[in-house]
Amino acid sequence: MGASKSDLFTKKQNEIAAMAKAIAHPARIAIIQELLKANACICGDLVNDLGLAQATISQHLKELKNAGLIQGTVEGTSICYCIDPKVWEVYRKQFAGLFGQMLPAQKCC
Repeated sequence: MGASKSDLFTKKQNEIAAMAKAIAHPARIAIIQELLKANACICGDLVNDLGLAQATISQHLKELKNAGLIQGTVEGTSICYCIDPKVWEVYRKQFAGLFGQMLPAQKCC
């Protein structure tokens, strides 16, 4: 979306769209799922676990880190990643609020 069009939407709508964009790739979802499953920092295991090239994993980790969803710490020659719990909670609340707007009893088409 062009920068000139984002002002047509509320701040919250723009924030949710940015969050959705940050996780809008199956590799990023897989990375997040691995980090959640481990419930700890992961150092270099993602390439073996996901079967993707190191460069591909690194690019997706960079996107997730730029979005604030994950944190990285340097340990020796490797970087360890984990979910940032504060940002994860923000994402959870925003998406729960969005998806919770539809009442189950509503009928359509």
